Amino acid sequence: MPDSEPTSQNTVTVALNAELCLGVGSCELLQPDQFRIDDDTAIAELVGDGAMSRVDAELVVDRCPSGALSIADDARS
Repeated sequence: MPDSEPTSQNTVTVALNAELCLGVGSCELLQPDQFRIDDDTAIAELVGDGAMSRVDAELVVDRCPSGALSIADDARS
């Protein structure tokens, strides 16, 4: 189950490579505040800033069957 709120000490940014996306929707299911599947293209898009806890990020990246998601960086300031 996703963490409720990331803290600054464990927040990372998830990046989406739309060219690799198959539109399965795992990301939207796991992180609906961050991702949605576009109705026209059937491709995921970021609707949030991509920042989430490392635990949530690792889960959503791991569950992406196309490898379209990756942990881009540490989102701490």
